[in-house]
Amino acid sequence: MNRSWLYIFIGAVFEVFWVIGFKHADDLAAWAGTVVALAVSFYLIIVASAKLPVGTVYAVFTGLGTAGTVIAEMVFFDEPVHLTKLLLIALLLAGVLGLKLVGGSSNEKEAAH
Repeated sequence: MNRSWLYIFIGAVFEVFWVIGFKHADDLAAWAGTVVALAVSFYLIIVASAKLPVGTVYAVFTGLGTAGTVIAEMVFFDEPVHLTKLLLIALLLAGVLGLKLVGGSSNEKEAAH
């Protein structure tokens, strides 16, 4: 597995934390954790964008973050679970997986030209 893809995955996990933090942070420590999660997630996608196409990086990062946030809200914050939501998350993740499978590195594209 390319290290850049690992950075995207870890960055998406941190994205879930900061998005949830924006909604649920209610003290200084929670806000500090939210800011740290935000900084880590953005740093990781910036690093990943150096090696992979930026459009693919952004789409995969936000897709995984969106799916993770919706699932976390359902699991930890009693958000209603609907079959339609789960099917749409599965469709989103299928698109993310498809982008990962067809996305090469920027270096590979430069070598092809």
